[in-house]
Amino acid sequence: KVLDASTLSFGTRVRWFAICFVAGIVCSILGTALLWLPKGIKLFAVFYTLGNIAALASTCFLMGPLKQLKAMFEPKRLIATVVMLVNIL
Repeated sequence: KVLDASTLSFGTRVRWFAICFVAGIVCSILGTALLWLPKGIKLFAVFYTLGNIAALASTCFLMGPLKQLKAMFEPKRLIATVVMLVNIL
């Protein structure tokens, strides 16, 4: 039952969604701001990637991880999912 989002209360799921979503936005903006510093491209890559991972994690709290993965790998979303995951790595 660890992977089942229904084990968390609705309020807890919404709270963690908001925390992860805001963290994702902050990391992405911070990464973009750091892009202009010397050697900022590495910082950009790290923070932008963390932002994308946090944004993905946020929706896992609402849907649950298994339902999220099933939705991401549906045939109509498969190419977009693979491209996104390859670019995160």
